Amino acid sequence: MYKKILVATDGSTLSKKAVSSAIDLAALCEAELVAMKVIPRYPQSYFEGGLALQAAEVSRVEKQWAEDGQAVVDAVQQAALAKGVKTKAITVKSDLVSDAIIAAAKKHKCDLIVMASHGRRGIKRMLLGSETQLVLTHSHVPVLVLR
Repeated sequence: MYKKILVATDGSTLSKKAVSSAIDLAALCEAELVAMKVIPRYPQSYFEGGLALQAAEVSRVEKQWAEDGQAVVDAVQQAALAKGVKTKAITVKSDLVSDAIIAAAKKHKCDLIVMASHGRRGIKRMLLGSETQLVLTHSHVPVLVLR
């Protein structure tokens, strides 16, 4: 059925449920899993860019984000390997999460994308946006959305 599945995670509780389902599906299909975490490029201050951060602080924050992101995908990889699923753990730096997910699926030749959705509606969805919705509408690869 599926040969390579990309699972996008942010490490949240909801995302962990999607990861668990992706691992089970990969095991069932004997598919390879690509665990992915998108890391922002530049840390914004509390003033949303209105107050510039010093270069040392930017480097420290970016390093911490990279380490935390790698830890998230490494945990997915270990959980998948425990179930006999071959897994690749990747992190990608991008401020456009949906574009990064779609590009990674194409680059790694994935035939399914698995991700979680918070299921926000109305004004919350407008204000917070929906990376899942953007992936759904722009991906040429099938997308499995879990809530």
